[in-house]
Formats: sequence, structure tokens, C-alpha cells
Amino acid sequence: MARKKKEPEKEFVPAPIAEQAITETLETNYMPYAMSVIISRAIPEIDGLKPAHRKLLYTMYKMGLLGGKFTKSANVVGATMKLNPHGDSAIYETMVRLTRGNEALLHPLVESQGNFGKAYSRDMAYAAPRYTEVRLEPICAELFGDINKNTVTFVDNYDGELKEPTLLPAAFPSILVNPNQGIAVGMASNICSFNLREVCDATIAYMKNKDADILDIMPAPDFSLGAEIIYNRNEMSAIYETGRGSFKMRAKYTYDKANNCIDITEIPYTTTCEAIIGKIMDLLKANKLKEISDARDETGLSGFKLTLDLKRGTDPDELMLKLYKLTPLEDSFACNFNILIDAVPRVMGIKEILDEWIKFRMGCIRNGIKYDIDQKSRRLHLLMGLKKILLDIDKAISIIRHTELDSEVIPNLMAGFGIDETQAEYISEIKLRNLNKEYILKNVDNIEKLVKEIEELNRLLCSDKLIKSLIASQLKAIAKKYGQERRTTLTSSEELSEYKAEEHIEDYPLTIFFTRGQYLKKVPASSLRSTTSEHKLREDDEIIMTAESSNMSELLFFTDKCNVYKMKTYDMPDSKVAALGEYLPGILGLEQDEKIVYTVVTKDFEGFMLFTFENGKLAKVALKNYETKTNRKKLIGAYSDKSPICDICFIETDKDIVINIENDRILCLNTALVPLKSTKNTQGVQVVRQPKAGAKPVSVIPAESCGIEDLNKYTIRTIPASAKTIKRESRQLSL
Repeated sequence: MARKKKEPEKEFVPAPIAEQAITETLETNYMPYAMSVIISRAIPEIDGLKPAHRKLLYTMYKMGLLGGKFTKSANVVGATMKLNPHGDSAIYETMVRLTRGNEALLHPLVESQGNFGKAYSRDMAYAAPRYTEVRLEPICAELFGDINKNTVTFVDNYDGELKEPTLLPAAFPSILVNPNQGIAVGMASNICSFNLREVCDATIAYMKNKDADILDIMPAPDFSLGAEIIYNRNEMSAIYETGRGSFKMRAKYTYDKANNCIDITEIPYTTTCEAIIGKIMDLLKANKLKEISDARDETGLSGFKLTLDLKRGTDPDELMLKLYKLTPLEDSFACNFNILIDAVPRVMGIKEILDEWIKFRMGCIRNGIKYDIDQKSRRLHLLMGLKKILLDIDKAISIIRHTELDSEVIPNLMAGFGIDETQAEYISEIKLRNLNKEYILKNVDNIEKLVKEIEELNRLLCSDKLIKSLIASQLKAIAKKYGQERRTTLTSSEELSEYKAEEHIEDYPLTIFFTRGQYLKKVPASSLRSTTSEHKLREDDEIIMTAESSNMSELLFFTDKCNVYKMKTYDMPDSKVAALGEYLPGILGLEQDEKIVYTVVTKDFEGFMLFTFENGKLAKVALKNYETKTNRKKLIGAYSDKSPICDICFIETDKDIVINIENDRILCLNTALVPLKSTKNTQGVQVVRQPKAGAKPVSVIPAESCGIEDLNKYTIRTIPASAKTIKRESRQLSL
């Protein structure tokens, strides 16, 4: 049998890539995604819920879990997937945050049994949904009230098989009662929680008077984890007005004198126990927290507790001030009240939010009233037809009895009593046993009551004042039924004392040694006097700078990347002459190819920095320019990068200096000739006339160290000036 020849493989030719404008790509691909995240996922709406929350709660409501028995979380997750297609794990994570067990919400919406983790712990994992049980909290009745009366709009779910509400008819401003955080595309939302009772009272006061001072009624947020707000009325007022801003929170603690330990029982909402303990341990390792011997998490059935074991003689209050400064035991909450209103994200103040909620709630109540009017009007219409039968019951029975065809019963009743089809249909469906005078009179007596009720509902429907009064009465009832005392206390910022590290640091004389290999030694004077050892250095390393100072000074490290790194001297551990010292690139976090070229030690930032560049320019900058109020570790643009730097030096006052130039040339001048510049990265002024090849500045040294006796020959009185060649008799220059 002849073998078939193998056909050659066809060469793969990729399809041509169609060019598309970036603006068109963003519009067709990115914008729909961004809008979907903003509108359908990350930003809460006026009912206080995101779509994922709403779908979950509505599913539980339809499952009969409001007032019903507990069910496995897995059942709820599975049922919710009919409305939320994003997967079971995402749904369960959403549920976890809403539970009482997680403690994330001030007023939990889901009652829980089992392990749901804790909001204050990032490592405490929640149990799988097959092990936990849930049902709706009683307060959810205020979220779903009258939802079956067409109070809110319903839409199809993602496959068109079910209906779901676009909003829940919340009877209280839940948007302010529970915290909400979301990160969308190009925007975010971070809403803090407020006390339910205060929110209800503030809403009632605002409905009565638009100029009411909300701060007097609702002074500050309230969090499920308690803690303490450092209160500044002006800052809080700005947050209430604009919807943006931040405030600080502090943990609460007690001192156990018997065991000499601090028990931290409440922490800021924005941190976790692991973050706090981790930071404390880091400080212990860095030898910056000598007052603590151990820190551990003792949270149990009795509640949250972090315990810090203290060393003998430690002042607990003073230590806590230090911990507030150095750890997340004091943290900030950044407010961003961004809420979706009619599918449009808006950052609003408290009064604007209340305005929108009142408008929304009034719309829900009006929809409910219209539904009640419609239902009562239908009932009244039917009873009016029943009333006509009262005149001659026997006639109605006779018409039905003597009608031969079933389809003619309704028309015959309509013709016999002058009623419409709906009334005739209702009468024809009445059971034979109910065709008695007592039954008919009993129902007819409701006509007058229905008429009055419809009139009252119509009067309510047309009056904003009456609807607001109804909302106020509902809010009072909710505040009374579900209200709680504040968990988060307020402490005036003026009453608090702040920890100042400088007041607790021992000051003593010392000497700083800096080596060419980027090592630094901080050797106390007492250690330096008592030692007879030589400096321990790495091979080919040498000391290039020595400075006497004290422990309260500050170190400035200038690098070849035009940066300056700052560090407090007391942050460096004491060293010995026989030790290598601290390797600065690792401590300061220098870039891989960055190198320290000059070091300054100062206590008062007095004096000047001189920067000499290869283009012959010299810049004089006050050292004060590198002083900062905040404890910044790195300043960029420490000096100009327009020309390569050839030397950096620090002088306390104006003095004579010698600029060494290539090819045995020098130039001597007093630094007073160089004008002081106000910016750090200034190019300075031209001192050496435009240097030619082979005549660039090399270094700068003090005039008294140059070793030239007849220095006046090389001294200039004006700038710029040309360098002069050193004469043979002056060649004892010490570079």
C-alpha cells in the first residue's frame, strides 16, 4: 500500500491588528466596566445598602427568615445566587460583615450562630457556610416595611426569572447608621456609622427646621468597636458640611495594678489587633519600646482584650501616650460620604444626605398610600355592588338559578341590578351560605368606614406636612425600640496631652564616625574615653568624617541622587569603636545605586551648605531649608542636578575657602561673596569663569587647611573670576 505524502504545514499568519484610537477604546471597553463598578457594586445607595447587600437581605426576607427560625448559611448563599451571579464565596463574605457575630456594624442586620470572625481581626477566619446559621435581625422589619405595597420599584433579576427591589423602603436613615466602605473606579466611598437614636432625633429636628444645628443632636460618629474620638467641633462641622475630612480615634485601656499590665479593651474601627501587636513587636525588636516585656491577645468569651505586660517602674499613662504616637492604637478615619442618588455618585454633607433620604422616604410612603387607596377603593366598589343585592336577595338567587348558561350569569346579574362586571363577578363567587341578610348587612356596614379611610388617605397623600409627621412618629418609635447608648466616647482635643519623644530621651555627648563604605558609628563620649581599641573597619574602608555632637542632634545624609535623608541621632543605637557600626543604605532605604556623599550633624540647623558644581557655579543654601515640622525621612531636590556635583561642604558662618581646580589651579574667596539662595535646588552663581576642558573644580577646603602661606595672591574680591596656577614655591598645598 502506497504511503501518502505528508502535506507541508501551512505557515501561521497572524490576523492583522486593527488600529483603534485610545479614546475609542476607553469609551467602548473601559467606561462600561467603570460605570458598572460604580453603579452596581461599590457605592452604596440612599437605603444604606450596596446591591450585593440588598440581594442577600431580600432573599432572606423571601425565605421567611424575618422572625423565623435559623437556617444554614449555605441555604441562604445558594438562594441568593438566583439574584447575585458573582459566586458563593463573594455572597458569603458579604453576609459575614452583616452579622452580629462579626461586630462590623453598629446595628447588625443578620442574627448569627457560629464563628463569623471579627472585624477587629484580620487573621481570625470565619467558618464555612455549612457550619454557621443565620436569620434576619428584628431591625430588618424597618427596612422591609410595606415593601409589598409597591413602595419601591422592582426589576427583573439577571436572567429575567425573578423580580428584585432596586431599593429597600428603609424607615430610618440606615445610610448613616451603619458604616459603609467601597472602592470603585476613579472614586471611593467611606461612610462612618452614627448612633441610631441620635440620627432619628437629628432627622426629626431637621424636618422641623432646616437651620437646626445637627452637631448639637448628633455630635460625632459612633462605632461598633467603641474607642474614643479626639473631638474637635470645627473639624467635625466641616465633615458634616462637606462630607469629607478625617478625625482621630484612640483605644481605651485600663491598668491592672495587681499584675502590672495594661488591658486594651477597645480599639479604633480602622485597625486590627494583629496590626497593633505587630507594630509593638517591631518597636521591641528595634529597642524603641523598653517599657514592655510582652504583648498578647487575650480576646475571649468576655470580649476583646489586648494585654501589655509592663516592666517595673513604668508609668502606664505615659506609656500609652507613647503607644498612641507610635502604633495604630491611635488612628484616623477618613470620611468620604459618596452615595449614589438616581444612579449618580454624589459626595454630600449630613444635611444633604438627610434631604435625599427624606425625599426618598416620602416617595415610599406616597406609593404605599396610593396602594392602600387603590385596594380600599376596589373593596368599596365591590361592597357598593353587594349593597344593591340587599334590596332583593331572592332576585339575585333567581337570576343565577334560572340562567341556563354559565357564561350568561355575569351579564344577567349586571342587567338585573345595574352593576358592572367586577361587582357581578364578586357577587357570583359568594358562597350560597353567605347569601343571607346578616352577612350582607355586616359587609355593607364597612362602606362608611372605607369611605372615611379613603378620604383620610387622600388628605395624607396631598400633605407634605402630614407625611413628615408620619415619618417623625415612625422614627421616634424606631429610636425607642432599637436605640442604644453611645459606644464611642468623645474627648476634647484640648484636654489631651501628646507624647513628645524628645522629653523622654537621654541627652549625652558622643562622636559620630562616618566611613567611605557607608557605615556610621555613634560612640558615646564615656565609651570613647575608656576604650583603647582601634576602629574596626571593613577591608579598604576608612573614616572620612568625624563630628562631636550629642544624642539630641539630627543627621542629614546627602546622596549622589540629589536627595537628603534625615534621621534623629537618638534613633541610631549606640556603638563601640570595636564595632563596624550601622550600614546606612539599609537603614535609610537608599536606592540600589544611590550613595551617600556628605553627612551633616546639627542640633539647631544653623549654618550654610555649599554646593560646588563642575560648571564653575557655587550655591549657598541655609541649612534651615532642610528643617521640617513633620518627621520626614527623605527630601528630594536637595541640590541642583543641572551640572554634576564636585563637592559638598557645611560651614557654620561665612569663611575663606579654597576651590581646587584641575591642572594645579586654585581660587580663594570668602563665602560672603556668594549670595544666599532661598531654594534648595538652586544652580547658584558663577564663581569660576566658564571652565574649559581640564580646568573643572575638583574640591573645596577651608583656607586655613590649604597649606599655602601667600594665599592673598590667589584670593579674589569679585565673582566670577579665573583660577590661578599655583606657583612652584607654593606647592605645599594640602588637598
